[in-house]
Amino acid sequence: MFNQTLSPLKKLSYLLLIALVVTACNEDVKLNFETQHIETSADAEIAINYPKAIGTKAVAEKINQKIEHSIANEMNMAETTEHNMSLKDAVSEFDKEYKSFKNDFQDTSQKWEVKVDGKVLYESAEVISISLKSYIDTGGAHGNSRLTYLNFNPETGALLDEDDIISNPSEFKAVAEKAFKEQTKPENADETIEDFFFGEDFQMPSNIGFSKEGLILLYNNYEIAAYTQGATKIVLPYNTVKGLLHINP
Repeated sequence: MFNQTLSPLKKLSYLLLIALVVTACNEDVKLNFETQHIETSADAEIAINYPKAIGTKAVAEKINQKIEHSIANEMNMAETTEHNMSLKDAVSEFDKEYKSFKNDFQDTSQKWEVKVDGKVLYESAEVISISLKSYIDTGGAHGNSRLTYLNFNPETGALLDEDDIISNPSEFKAVAEKAFKEQTKPENADETIEDFFFGEDFQMPSNIGFSKEGLILLYNNYEIAAYTQGATKIVLPYNTVKGLLHINP
């Protein structure tokens, strides 16, 4: 109830302020994605394609910053994670490291290489899932491939972690373990779940993504037993995890 001492003009101003706040809160967040390209071959071979969010500025900026930081850290040659490194700086630094390598080993014909292919894997009113497939070769016996999923809240641009996605961790883990046993193929009948996880019980992966087929649990190379070739994907149809997620895909 309004204070009776408020003048009609102040009451009108108060009502207008409320209307503006309500309108702002109800304003739809609008997002689209376009592909960004970074390519150079003067020194190191670098080809990066990734989705860039456009639309509601504050939300798009959050999403783009996280995507670029993730790619930058894939290219980061340092042992520590650089949370504030821009993608532009990462490209420059990688090229600089390669030139230093060539200067130290002038007889080498080895060329360093970075390839990143990113795409919008899944998009709904409650989640946007981005996949980043990277390949980096810095002169070893072979390059390293990695797939990363980034899940975002479409309304805020916040990066979602496992606790934001899974509402019942213990029951979800049981469903995931059952699916893992059904979808992986041991090399022989004597192998157990512990053989995949280096003597440990079933472990959840660090990568979870959303797709049309269901929730994806992804284990990159060497995250489970070394004899497993390439990345291991386990798909959980959404009906099998119904009631176990904070998000309704």
